[in-house]
Amino acid sequence: MTRNVTKYGKNVTKPEQSQANVARYHVATMQQPIMAFVALACLAATAVWGRSARYRQKLVQRVEKQSGDSDLKRLVLSDLRKDAHTTMLYAVLAAASGIVAVVGGQNGWPLFVLVLVPVGLSLAFGRNFLAEARLEYNRSELERRAQEVLVQDDLAPKKWAARLAPEDLPDFPGFEIGRVYQAGSGLMAGDFYDVIRVGPTRVAAVIGDVSGHGIEPAITAFQCKYLLRVFLRQYRDPAQALEELNAQLMSAGIPPEEFISVCVVVFDTQAGTLRVASAGHPAAWLWHQKEVQPLRATGPLVMLDPGASYYSREIALEPNDLCLMYTDGLSEVRNGEELFGEERVAQAIKRDPGVAADVLCKSLLEAATDFSSGPITDDVAILAIRRV
Repeated sequence: MTRNVTKYGKNVTKPEQSQANVARYHVATMQQPIMAFVALACLAATAVWGRSARYRQKLVQRVEKQSGDSDLKRLVLSDLRKDAHTTMLYAVLAAASGIVAVVGGQNGWPLFVLVLVPVGLSLAFGRNFLAEARLEYNRSELERRAQEVLVQDDLAPKKWAARLAPEDLPDFPGFEIGRVYQAGSGLMAGDFYDVIRVGPTRVAAVIGDVSGHGIEPAITAFQCKYLLRVFLRQYRDPAQALEELNAQLMSAGIPPEEFISVCVVVFDTQAGTLRVASAGHPAAWLWHQKEVQPLRATGPLVMLDPGASYYSREIALEPNDLCLMYTDGLSEVRNGEELFGEERVAQAIKRDPGVAADVLCKSLLEAATDFSSGPITDDVAILAIRRV
């Protein structure tokens, strides 16, 4: 039977008191290994964050030497304070958990009050942490925008080149077309080519070069290319198209030093002819009747004379005749004082007149690259059209 005992004015049932003590003992026994594990985990975290804080401290010293008082220094100091704060928090938790694991939960719980120390620091420096986080975000946003500008600067020449000298041209039945383009060292390209249908049986091939480098010659080249698309559909004779182009550009307020060399060749499959007009452009080469013959300029450079006149030549075409057009970036490649020259271009056709148009263009660029004593700095455009 249970016996009630009066102690300090209270009735206590002894068996009930013994059961409560046993329960508390078991709870304390279970808590000790758990708290020991927590203490070890917090100690490991303290070591990790402590090492990070040491590296941050070295970085702060380096930044102070290099940039003095700057936003970068503020951000690095902020990271150091955060790492040091985290290290302190885990150290306090490790100490409190270790003591609880040794002395038991009933006597060790007040030690967790020490956690209020890093909590207080968080509250005290919370506003600074927030301001520094905003600073870091704004800095990263500026860096992102600067990177976007750099990417656009890199893409701009490629996008211009894709408009002025596209890699993909339409297929025209009865013709084999080859092309190659290599931008020079300038920021923007000034060479261009185009192959368009200007009538049910007529296809026009255009190649040109605007003098100078930079954005203004590139814009002029763009205007020239697309004005010729209009004029070549309007006039059957390419010489008339060049005269109209010259008149329009001369009245458009384009800087007078931007001269343009252009060669236009119109193939007429119904008439079986080729009609060519050239405004001061390097000689194109025609493989015709088993010979290579030059198609030289038939008028001055565009933008040189407001009253300039041009004429065209008409040549009968045969199957497998090939016309090769290029800009002076190819013929003026240098090896010391020696130029690659027009004759080397003609010889490449003579060696293998039946070679594929695309292969011919690529082999010419490779030959010029091998010939050059240094990097090719000018734009190079090559266009080959064969009647099949």
